[in-house]
Amino acid sequence: MLYFVPTPIGNLSDISYRALEVLQKCEILLCEDTRNTKSLINLLNLKFNLNLNFTSYISLHSHNENEFLSNINLDFFDKNVAYLSDAGMPAISDPGCALIEYAIKNNINYEVLTGANAALVALVSSGFCKKEFIFLGFLSNTGDKRAKDIEKMMLNPYPSIIYESSKRLISLIENICDIDQEKQIFAIKEISKKFEKKFKAKAKDLLNILKDENLNGEWVIVVDSNENEFVENRLCEKDILSLSLPIKIKSKLLSKINGKNPKEIYQKLLLSEN
Repeated sequence: MLYFVPTPIGNLSDISYRALEVLQKCEILLCEDTRNTKSLINLLNLKFNLNLNFTSYISLHSHNENEFLSNINLDFFDKNVAYLSDAGMPAISDPGCALIEYAIKNNINYEVLTGANAALVALVSSGFCKKEFIFLGFLSNTGDKRAKDIEKMMLNPYPSIIYESSKRLISLIENICDIDQEKQIFAIKEISKKFEKKFKAKAKDLLNILKDENLNGEWVIVVDSNENEFVENRLCEKDILSLSLPIKIKSKLLSKINGKNPKEIYQKLLLSEN
């Protein structure tokens, strides 16, 4: 049996009783980082007076998962095996998705346990909680791709949840201010840890607040929804195709909204009109 076990994101007491039960019957741990997992197991043993003991800790992360999964024998999963990312829910901005896909493809019994998740804690804490929300994880680090990510986020009709590095936090808020200084933003630092701190303000005010703060730590940002609900009024492919425009211009417009090669679109449009 294969188990995906969420781990605490700050407070050790957030480990569930169920997770401890599962870990006690597992023989092998697959770990995003074996050093972090060994440290966590030692702390759990001390805090809960346990004797968690595993035959092996095996490194499995985004850089080696393809090689690992292509070489593993299916009888490996005849034993009780647990996968643990460094903190929080596996496969949410953490490795684990490839292992789940492998289990499904090979009919391996698996179970995902409930547990700590920074995104949901931040969303509920923000007060922006609605029926729908969008989780964006980490945005692109630099360049045009990051700028486009931020522009798209600012148009989202639902609250957007972002994980952000302390090194890029100020530049993120500055980029948001460039688009809309009045945008409501919630920022939370070090969720469930001793020095957890929350901030909620308009983008222009939050920027001034954060410039005087110690930014070291793990951050989650929640950006309020776009009140204009632009999506309902957004041009779609059908709208562009109905316009009285040259095929070349239609191709370029379609490429902008679907990311496909304009030359390929041009060729298809030519064939469809002949």
